[in-house]
Amino acid sequence: MEWLRGREQRRAFERLVAEATDGLRRTAYLMTWDRQEAEDLVQTTWTAVARRWPRVSRMPSPLAYARRVLVNAAIDGRPRLQRRRQELGHSEVEGREPPDTAAGRALTAVEDRHELRRALSRLSTRQRAILVLRYWVDLPELEVAELLGCSVGTVKSTASRALAQLRQSLTTDNT
Repeated sequence: MEWLRGREQRRAFERLVAEATDGLRRTAYLMTWDRQEAEDLVQTTWTAVARRWPRVSRMPSPLAYARRVLVNAAIDGRPRLQRRRQELGHSEVEGREPPDTAAGRALTAVEDRHELRRALSRLSTRQRAILVLRYWVDLPELEVAELLGCSVGTVKSTASRALAQLRQSLTTDNT
């Protein structure tokens, strides 16, 4: 990539990668519950951002653009991941550990991680993305809507339905 030869451009890109990779990895993991897929999504994100860096670097928030690339890649790539798991005989959520201690700490408040993982795996990728962006990444509804290319009302209703489904799933699993 020709633009990476410019010292200032390269440093700005490297700074963004250094500052944002852990957060993007956590976000990807919480959306997919798969450490390898989270790593792949982050790599895909940085590759896409690097290709467009001259334009992205002039944006008000290059991180917001990177986050949008990540979320779109997670949503668009979900059927491919599920098919690959089925072909390889992997279960959706069994036997996975958080990719880093911060993600692990975020889940320690839940008594039984396995039940939460199972309940979250029952949500659609879009529902999970909205919950992760709203409640783990703590983005405002407007920013989530912009990231996903939908209205604020869609974010609110999808989050509400996803939370209700999550509550029902956790209640059903515990009875």
